[in-house]
Amino acid sequence: MNRYSTISLLIFFLFGCKNHLKKEPLGPAYDANYFNSDPSHPALAVNAIYDAISWDEGGRAGESGAYELIFGDICSDDAEVGSMPGDALVVGLQQLKDWNANSSSKFPRGVWVNMYAAITRANYVLANIDEATSINQSLKDRLKGEALFLRGYSYFYLARLFGGVPLIDHLLLNTEYGKIKRSTLAETYAFIETDWNRAKDLLPGTYPGSEAGRATKGAALGYLARAIMYQLGTDNSKGHTWDEVYQLTTQIIQSGTYSLVPNYATLFEEESENGSESVFEIQYADNGSGDYEGPWGIGSYAEQLQSPRTLGGWGYNTPSKSLINEFEAGDPRLQNTVLRDGDILYGAKFTIDPSQDPDSALNRKANLPKKPSNLSNSPKNHRKMRFADVLLMHAEAAFHTGKFNEAISDVNIVRARAKASTLPKGFIENNPNEYPKATVPDSALQPIASNLAGQDLLNAIWHERRVELGMEALRFWDLVRTNRYYSLYPNANSHSISGSVNRIPVFPITFSEVQFNVEQNPGY
Repeated sequence: MNRYSTISLLIFFLFGCKNHLKKEPLGPAYDANYFNSDPSHPALAVNAIYDAISWDEGGRAGESGAYELIFGDICSDDAEVGSMPGDALVVGLQQLKDWNANSSSKFPRGVWVNMYAAITRANYVLANIDEATSINQSLKDRLKGEALFLRGYSYFYLARLFGGVPLIDHLLLNTEYGKIKRSTLAETYAFIETDWNRAKDLLPGTYPGSEAGRATKGAALGYLARAIMYQLGTDNSKGHTWDEVYQLTTQIIQSGTYSLVPNYATLFEEESENGSESVFEIQYADNGSGDYEGPWGIGSYAEQLQSPRTLGGWGYNTPSKSLINEFEAGDPRLQNTVLRDGDILYGAKFTIDPSQDPDSALNRKANLPKKPSNLSNSPKNHRKMRFADVLLMHAEAAFHTGKFNEAISDVNIVRARAKASTLPKGFIENNPNEYPKATVPDSALQPIASNLAGQDLLNAIWHERRVELGMEALRFWDLVRTNRYYSLYPNANSHSISGSVNRIPVFPITFSEVQFNVEQNPGY
């Protein structure tokens, strides 16, 4: 059976566990006895779901290709494909960006494979966790909450790329192989929300340091808010309201669990991993061996994809002139987001060879202070949701519910932190560890006016999202849900499905899935 089939993923690398989400696999185990043979096994089974989630941008057990940044950044106006003409991935990535890809594209296929592997692992946990006698009820509930959150995370990723997808909520029988049809988009979102609503009632607000990186109640609330925002601008068959987004984000803010880190420049350095601003992030590590293949690859591939060729990277996903021009004069977030020729990178002067990196700009957030044992095995965690994002979601919801003062306050909190930011770590030659003070004119990053209203206020919120979250794989989704995407990429119209609010661009479903009775998306 074709390894890319949804159904075949029931047996696709069922376990690959990681210590604190980074443990080497202990070997396959498929029956319920696994949960009772050792009290550590239920948590390891849940770790295996996190492992599959991490394959999207690292970890070589599944398909690895740094996919979310490809869709979230490259397929938007924030980034160009990058690299150099003739490089192996350029053509395929440009086809995606231009909406000329087809069902043989490896990038949508990779997401499909990885997310259904995570779903399969989550279903295994959910099928067996209630009968586990080796752990107490409190731990059962928490692990069930993690499995539900991660299954919802996987389906949300798939739904935004493909529309409605086959919904699998159990371990399939042999007689079900190849017979699972696509659900509607509304049914898919209903499934996702059910998982996250159950998860938020089971998950803790925080974990001890040894368990850092696990899904929390705040993560479930934040992703519910994100999913509702997306539906409000695309397909709102469930009749969601902006007040729901407002209430969900208010819960996160008032929990006191999260806060902005004082210095924006620290956000993508090791010292801020799993810090006060992290609502959810994917965990990676360098195994130290230089080996990145198979189950031993517990690092990220995204840094190699985006790092300069002069430092061993491939130079993809380069910040666009449009993004660079969006930053206000004097905003330190520009230097912390965009790496340009002549900048100082961790104490060394950085030069770009235009024959290798012709776009002359790279993603600063993706760079590393030192080369790992293998550049495809980067230890940098990926921040999937930050508290700044929650504040700006809250601002947008406050705007749409007439709470203009709150919307303005949220934006100004984010702007004030940006104004106080330093330059990137190591921005002084021969001093790789210092955060040098930024020269920010008094006139820069002023608070937005207290009387700002209407479209001007909404534009200010959208602007702040773009510069605050630039190169974090969120721009594509923001453009789609606010119906600004088609004016930039009209070719997407012929690859879109109808939503109750606006048409939704969708990517090709891999040919092998279509062979297994999964209906193809329009135009492919």
